[in-house]
Amino acid sequence: MNPKIDIYMAAGCGRCPLGNTPDCKVHAWTSELSALREIVLDCGLTEELKWGVPCYTDNGKNVLIVSAFKDYASLSFFKGSLLTDSENILVSPGENSQAARLLKFTNVDQIAAIEPAVKALIHEAVKVERAGLKVQFKPISEHDVPAELVQRFDDDPAFEAAFNALTPGRRRGYLLHFSQPKQSETRIARIDKCSPQIFNGIGLHDKYKSMSR
Repeated sequence: MNPKIDIYMAAGCGRCPLGNTPDCKVHAWTSELSALREIVLDCGLTEELKWGVPCYTDNGKNVLIVSAFKDYASLSFFKGSLLTDSENILVSPGENSQAARLLKFTNVDQIAAIEPAVKALIHEAVKVERAGLKVQFKPISEHDVPAELVQRFDDDPAFEAAFNALTPGRRRGYLLHFSQPKQSETRIARIDKCSPQIFNGIGLHDKYKSMSR
């Protein structure tokens, strides 16, 4: 067990003002997180703290994350879409998620009931990583470009150039992020907020990656 995870269990991830308070969502799912932690460690993965949450690796490669949300505790596989999932228990975290798949739990009895299936998925996820399998993401051309972003490109050619200079993965991340809200105002707000990062060649999640270093 990694002592950094003990701190996480006691104080939370620290990414919001509720960290280290009784209202932290980690404290709502302590038993469930502990049960998931025990299962994962029993499968031989290495326990680390990345992005403020327990991350489990095999030979230095990310396999899964255990974390707390408002309504459930979860075990999330980075390449879950490649898993067989013969029990049909994995769910997608969002309609646009191409790689990650997760398990949601609201009590320890749910975890105990499917523990063998959970372990089977973990072992399969390790095999996927060791085999070097990769998720085949949709090409950028297949992603919808929201009208608000098209308008921004028309109004600011320099912004369009900066966006197109990003790597395909970074462009994909922004397109998904900008397309998710149903309200046009929210899509515009997201584009405005991310503009400085785009001009600096920074991806949507780059700041989170730096937290793990």
